[in-house]
Amino acid sequence: MKESILKGKRILAVDDEPDVLAILKEEILGACPDCRFEKATQYEQAVQEIRSSAYDLVILDIMGVRGFELLELAVSRNLRVVMLTAHNLTPEALKRSYELKARSYLPKEKLGEVVPFLEDALTHEFSSGWKRLFEKMVDFFDKKFGEGWKENLGKE
Repeated sequence: MKESILKGKRILAVDDEPDVLAILKEEILGACPDCRFEKATQYEQAVQEIRSSAYDLVILDIMGVRGFELLELAVSRNLRVVMLTAHNLTPEALKRSYELKARSYLPKEKLGEVVPFLEDALTHEFSSGWKRLFEKMVDFFDKKFGEGWKENLGKE
């Protein structure tokens, strides 16, 4: 098995749902037991962590923890961020994540596939990472968002 690029990386996951954090931890540490997985369940705790610690990657829920505000803070500290959502799975949230410089946007129903998305966020620069995301997720997004969603993003 190929060694994960996550090896030795420090990852912060922020979500107000403990079960989501448990799945993330299981998936990430299952693929790479040597990475450091840390978590926060509240906005204030996440702000403290992002301001005071260095992370290789930050995973943010959009809704329950004011994810877009945390995204702006994390990006201002040059951290790579993956947005995670269930309730805010919309073309508008996808576009906003892109505009605010998240590295990826992952529906929670794809948590079982999170590791390759995280690896892409670490290995690809901003534009090529989003291109890969759209290539991987086009069928999923077409089904969720309906026709015309790409035009609304300015992506076609």
